[in-house]
Amino acid sequence: MQQQEPLHTDHYFALSKPGEGLYKEKGSKFIGYAFPVKSADEIQSHLDDLKTKYHDARHFCYAFRFNPVKPEIRANDDGEPSNSAGVPIYNQILAKELWNTLVVVVRYFGGTKLGVSGLVRAYKEAASMAIDDATIIEEFLTEVIQIEFPYQYMNDVMRLIRDLELNIVKENMGLKAGYTLEVRKGDYHLLKEKLKPLHLLDIL
Repeated sequence: MQQQEPLHTDHYFALSKPGEGLYKEKGSKFIGYAFPVKSADEIQSHLDDLKTKYHDARHFCYAFRFNPVKPEIRANDDGEPSNSAGVPIYNQILAKELWNTLVVVVRYFGGTKLGVSGLVRAYKEAASMAIDDATIIEEFLTEVIQIEFPYQYMNDVMRLIRDLELNIVKENMGLKAGYTLEVRKGDYHLLKEKLKPLHLLDIL
């Protein structure tokens, strides 16, 4: 597979809850699972769990894409003909513009060969059904900024935090007021511009 380009925007779609799907073709069963993931360890854990649950299944084909900043991707046919399983699964992840997502399709062979085109269709449908059953949400890439300012500007800063929907990670109150804030990557420079008139002691 070609190397995935990093995300060029500050928002993307991901799963907040897993999904399942079942597709049947000529006696074969294709059981699809879609999981939210953010690491290789999580991916391996889901694969191990499915291999334990379906210990008598013939194939565990999967694809994943995670980390929009430094993409990690893979499509695995797990013994099926080349590009007949992993790539169709991966293409469903792409079609939904999903990141931080693992889709696994477990196959039970029904005794009748489906051919490459039949396998492509089956793995595609099982993956699509699992994703459609999951809960998709919009996520944002963020930056962290630390600010420190005189208490007299507290109302102005709090108004700015509300207007830009910033997340307060930590309060740092001492002789001066301070916050560690999480801001959407696309709003980072806008926030710094809006903070300048407030005579901040420091923007870290």
